[in-house]
Amino acid sequence: MEKDIKQTGPTSTERRRFLKLSASFGATTAMVALSKGALGSQEASAQVVRKEAELKAAASHTMILGTAYAPGVSRSYPIMQLDFKENIQNTSRGKIYVKLAPAGLVGSSGALAREVQKATIQAGQCSISNFSPFVPVVDLINIPYWCSENQKFANLVTSDLWKKEIHPKIEARGLKPLWYPCIDPRTTALGKGFEEPIKTPEQLRGIKFRIPNSNMLQRVYQRLGANPILVEWVEASTAIGNGYVDALDPCVGALYVFGFKNLLSHITFTDIVQDAQIYFCSLEWCNRLSLPLREAIDFASEMTMRQNHAKVPAARAHAEMQMAAAGVKFYRLSPDEKKLWMSSVGSHLAIWDDVKKNLAGSLSKFDKFKEAADTTGNYYISEK
Repeated sequence: MEKDIKQTGPTSTERRRFLKLSASFGATTAMVALSKGALGSQEASAQVVRKEAELKAAASHTMILGTAYAPGVSRSYPIMQLDFKENIQNTSRGKIYVKLAPAGLVGSSGALAREVQKATIQAGQCSISNFSPFVPVVDLINIPYWCSENQKFANLVTSDLWKKEIHPKIEARGLKPLWYPCIDPRTTALGKGFEEPIKTPEQLRGIKFRIPNSNMLQRVYQRLGANPILVEWVEASTAIGNGYVDALDPCVGALYVFGFKNLLSHITFTDIVQDAQIYFCSLEWCNRLSLPLREAIDFASEMTMRQNHAKVPAARAHAEMQMAAAGVKFYRLSPDEKKLWMSSVGSHLAIWDDVKKNLAGSLSKFDKFKEAADTTGNYYISEK
């Protein structure tokens, strides 16, 4: 649904109108106009302005939805923020108007989660890694090689066990989980100046590796011999560009939409953990809504998650094509190389027993989570 403003190359007239609409009527109206191809004429843009104003005026509630992602990135990174907006408005029969705050306008990562936690804004999206300081138990997902595949991640977060055991812990922090975008597993991406891709864990020894705010990922890369350095996502491109870090691990889609294509030399699909994401809202705000409106948000979340699942392969293909065109080289591990990585940091190793006990509650409970990840229900994501 979302048209990509950068990658599809809008005309200068469209770009000026997008910026003008954003300044005059807000990012939401500009994004809707962009998605409907209404930037080409002033009349079409004006129709979008009127329609959005009507929707907002007719609604009983406004839901500010913050993300770190710029308008139109779903072509390469299926974060689905515009789809989610429209689904909520439609399922609520117009009683909830969703005002988008993309590109970190109301904060990103941990800062955004804090604003939602305080109910300063109603809803947001960030990575599971940056969400883990608020709800440490979700860092279970960052134990290597047990739910890193897209299908296993989807199996896990939609399972009855996850909803029963994890969602109450999220709600205890004042946040209500809405849905979990699936993007792709994390990679090992090298900055400029490296002649060869990373193929074995040994090659990571001494590498300055940018990590998000996840205790688990810090342990993972320490175990692999790298030097993990916490760098906020908004500063990551500067850090890799000036050599403050040598490598980082987001999925290809994230690297592309945030402008890393000219900063990297190689990307290896190590698939250690899922580049997991979450949408959430203020529990206090949500509980003040009527039951039908809460159910409408849940239904919209379900629909958008299924749309996300369907979009993953096409988004991945587009991001990889664009990165390759910029000169970035890709490497996929052989089965034997994959075994080396798993033997170094795999979830079966006793080095993670303390984490499993601390976060899952016990080793046997972690085994139940693993069983949930291994069990496919009625959600499907193509890996090709």
